[in-house]
Amino acid sequence: MSGTVFLDIVFTGLPAIPAAGTEVWAAGMASCPGGIANLATAAARLGLRTSLAAGFGDDVYADFCWRTLADQERVDLSRSRRFAQWHTPVTVSMAVQRDRSMVTHGHELPISSNDLIGAPPRARAVITSIGEGAADPVLPSWVGTARRAGALIFADAGWDPTGAWDPALLTSLAGCDAFMPNAVEAMSYTRTDSPRAALHALAEHVPLAVVTCGGDGALALDAATGEEAGVPALPVDALDPTGAGDVFGAGLVLGTIAGWPLEHRLLFAGVSAALAVHEFGGSLAAPGWGDIGDWWRRTRTRAEGGNTIAFDLRERYGFLEDLVPRRHVCGVRRAAATIARHADLTRPA
Repeated sequence: MSGTVFLDIVFTGLPAIPAAGTEVWAAGMASCPGGIANLATAAARLGLRTSLAAGFGDDVYADFCWRTLADQERVDLSRSRRFAQWHTPVTVSMAVQRDRSMVTHGHELPISSNDLIGAPPRARAVITSIGEGAADPVLPSWVGTARRAGALIFADAGWDPTGAWDPALLTSLAGCDAFMPNAVEAMSYTRTDSPRAALHALAEHVPLAVVTCGGDGALALDAATGEEAGVPALPVDALDPTGAGDVFGAGLVLGTIAGWPLEHRLLFAGVSAALAVHEFGGSLAAPGWGDIGDWWRRTRTRAEGGNTIAFDLRERYGFLEDLVPRRHVCGVRRAAATIARHADLTRPA
């Protein structure tokens, strides 16, 4: 995968977004790598060998992001580069009432992703955004090279700040195997008025269309087989939604590579995203197999104790029984309020 790595500073527990001339105190705070690092961390924590091509500056923020990804999360950065006199992009994310607002500062990378990556490594899957900007709805050329070498191409498009939602983007889906927008993006690009209508419109352009609907779950349609699935969202007390879509995407990629049924892929991606929003810190909120296994065992125990909600969840997510580790696996490292010290990365997770 390729994209921009940000230093994310996340504030949670805000009663409201600050109004002009006011100050609001947050109940919680976390610092972690963000942007494409959300997706890279989520994929690596699910056991996928993950390679990230990104630009890093020469400041202390870049030091922290590089160390966290390479040393802590074991993400391959061999196709990433550091640039002198180019500072790390920064995003402040403010979580308020199950949603978030962001303020970002950064500069364009000195070189393109095509120049950064060159010949991409052989991979089972590539995760990419269509266009490096809203006015350029095309796939980077390195993605086509990877697909010809056998990679499945999973794409999203991201938010269009211009509001144009150029339908020309749909023509680029011919170079993809899966497209994973959220409901607003899907309806905007297809000029439809419901997520399901958008899903069917997208399926005319790409083999696997997936539309995420936040608290309403997710929809998917496999145009090659005609298989269609829709799943509800997992009920969860959301603390911080930062990076939830990236965690969902990583889960979907894993399930597709593994050949799971479409409904199981959506459910697994959904439970992964739900466990992420229950923590705060974007990338470092992404669950590992230990977290997923712990959730499944708690759910199973509550179901055995007569909890009707847990009983329904046990029936729906029963496929996890054959997936989660049989032995105990420690939970993954979470984000901390301050940028980690060197010594923090040497402690057992």
